Amino acid sequence: MIQLIVLYYSLHGSTLNLAKKIAQGINSVEGCEALLRTVPKVSTVCEATEADIPEQGAPYITLEELEHCAGLALGSGTRFGNMSAPIKYFLDGTSGLWLNGSLIGKPATVFTSTNTQHGGQESTLLSMMLPLMHHGMLIVGVPFSEENLSQTTTGGTPYGVSHVEGSEHTPILSDHESQLAFNQGKRLATIALKLSK
Repeated sequence: MIQLIVLYYSLHGSTLNLAKKIAQGINSVEGCEALLRTVPKVSTVCEATEADIPEQGAPYITLEELEHCAGLALGSGTRFGNMSAPIKYFLDGTSGLWLNGSLIGKPATVFTSTNTQHGGQESTLLSMMLPLMHHGMLIVGVPFSEENLSQTTTGGTPYGVSHVEGSEHTPILSDHESQLAFNQGKRLATIALKLSK
């Protein structure tokens, strides 16, 4: 059994719902198991700290879990066309894994959610890919053979699945977004399984 990490940061539940669907897709592949993980909030007040264990949701990721995973799905809400500060802060602390080459050759995929249809989904997905590429990870996108990618009027890109929550912060995924997320997780797991042999 190989383990793949689905690492996300979510404020209103949209990115979490995408993470859960991606995890379901990973778990649908025999021999693969998804581990849902999150990161703590960061604060502009330097003395502020988060509890060691989150009050709700997935446990916080550890560097050891990331080091030993067979693949990674990384998700964040969009912040001005970029990943959220908590995800960036965590990635900035992975230089030890970079020095050891721990993630080289492992597959990775990305996902996001935004308030608006033109809220910077694609630039956010690309921004999350950059540190993964520096780690030597292999980027897994969403090919246009996925019919939902051409049919969706909500979220979805070839760089990774996305969700448009709107001004009401609706975390409920559309059918297209849900299927794209599931298939993205399944694709990641299938590739990770082939690479692990």
